[in-house]
Amino acid sequence: MESRLYQKYRDQVRPALMQQRGYRNLHQVPKLEKIVINMGVSAALEKSAIDDAAKDLAAITGRRPVIAKARKSVANFKLRQHQPCACFVTLRRDAMYEFFDRLVATALPRIRDFRGISPRKFDGRGNYSLGLPDQTIFPEIDLDKIKRQQGMDVTIVTSAPTDGEARDLLKLMGMPFAEK
Repeated sequence: MESRLYQKYRDQVRPALMQQRGYRNLHQVPKLEKIVINMGVSAALEKSAIDDAAKDLAAITGRRPVIAKARKSVANFKLRQHQPCACFVTLRRDAMYEFFDRLVATALPRIRDFRGISPRKFDGRGNYSLGLPDQTIFPEIDLDKIKRQQGMDVTIVTSAPTDGEARDLLKLMGMPFAEK
C-alpha cells in the first residue's frame, strides 16, 4: 500500500514542480531518494548507551539500526579502535515516506519554541541535513523508559542537482522552513 505522502508527491508535488521549473520529462523532476538517521554516542558513557540508542532508533524508524564502530583510536575522545560509537538507519521507498510524514507532521511541531527549520542547511548538491535535539519529540518513545536524552542527525537525500530545486521539493512536500 502506498503511503499518503507518496500519493501527494505523485498527484500534487510532481505536477507543480514540472510547471514551476519547466521540466519536460517526468524523470527530470527531483524526488526523495533516501533518509539517513544517525545517533552518535559518546565513548565515555557506559556500555549500555549504544544499546539504548539503538533501541530508541529502532522504535522511531521501525528498522533495526546498524552499529558503527570506530575506525581508529582517538585519545582525546577516549575512543578506541573497533569500539561502538554510533548507530544509523537508512530508509528508502515506503518506510522513507512514512518517516518523513511523521517527522513533518508530528515530531518537528513538538520541539519547544519551534519556528521552522533553517533553509540554509543544504550541502550544495540538493541534500538537506537536520539536527534534532533529542529523541523524545517522537511519539513512539516512552518518556518513562528513557535513561538519557540523545540527539540525532537526519539527512534527506534528493535527486535534485541544486539546492533551490531541493528546497522547492521539500517545501511542497510540507517541510516547515523558517521565513526570513
